[in-house]
Amino acid sequence: MIFTWNYQENEPKTIKKFVKEVGLSKGLLAKVKFQGGRIAVNGKEENVLYSLKKGDLLEVTIPDEEEHETLLQDNQPLEIIYEDEHFLVVNKPIQVASIPAQFHPNGTMANRVKHYIMEKNYPNKVVHIVTRLDRDTSGLMLFAKHGFAHALLDQQLRNKQVLKKYVALVGGNHDQLASHEMITLPIERDTTSILKRQIGEQGLSAQTEYWLKTSYPMCSLVDIRLHTGRTHQIRVHFEGIGCPLLGDELYHGNMDLGIKRQALHCEKLSFTHPFTKEMLTLTAPLPQDMIKVIDEQTELKRRNENE
Repeated sequence: MIFTWNYQENEPKTIKKFVKEVGLSKGLLAKVKFQGGRIAVNGKEENVLYSLKKGDLLEVTIPDEEEHETLLQDNQPLEIIYEDEHFLVVNKPIQVASIPAQFHPNGTMANRVKHYIMEKNYPNKVVHIVTRLDRDTSGLMLFAKHGFAHALLDQQLRNKQVLKKYVALVGGNHDQLASHEMITLPIERDTTSILKRQIGEQGLSAQTEYWLKTSYPMCSLVDIRLHTGRTHQIRVHFEGIGCPLLGDELYHGNMDLGIKRQALHCEKLSFTHPFTKEMLTLTAPLPQDMIKVIDEQTELKRRNENE
């Protein structure tokens, strides 16, 4: 894949320094040097110590990525929300993990995307996961279609420039939720469980912001934004304030409203496209199990108000 830049700075700068500033990592530069890539200025091949001058056209050819043969293919369908030559955004269903595990090497979103890439015969055949979700959380997952795109989005993630909005149905003391609040309870491992996390004074700092959308008789619908990325953060935080997610058996959620997994959905994803500079805002519709609960609770609310 060829990437081009028109150098417009008044002062000369080495290619090595310039490409670092635009996000081309040492690893990618090594691939260019040792795996058949090319660096050219105004059509002439140069090395990274060449000093760019104003008006120079820099071309960097990054070699295509061969597949990781250990990652199996799964031909289950993908619900594609957005795709271009750099990124793929899909709507992950429930009961599908993001990545394979030791004893579950297939059936994940990574396996599905691998099959899609191979079927389309894309030049870059490595699956680059930028954002992932728990097995029973539905919604938007972002994949990069080559290593440079992955590196640039990782940089945005570190700078908190990739915004994800979640929607959840919470129970417990949901009628006591504020209209808007930041939950700042620290999160640590639960020593009694391999998977579980808990609130604890010795835990890592964590910030979860929420907005109350609608209150129903037996639950509430909330919008959520994460400001940190701790394991199970949303689930632990809402249990911590006495409002566990519906269907979340691990964190004591209500299992009697017809939903048997944590009622959590990544509804919106926003980021600046690093190549076009366009702000992308993508959305995924709520899954049917959450819609069913909302419809039933809406009808119960209506009946209660008419009594």
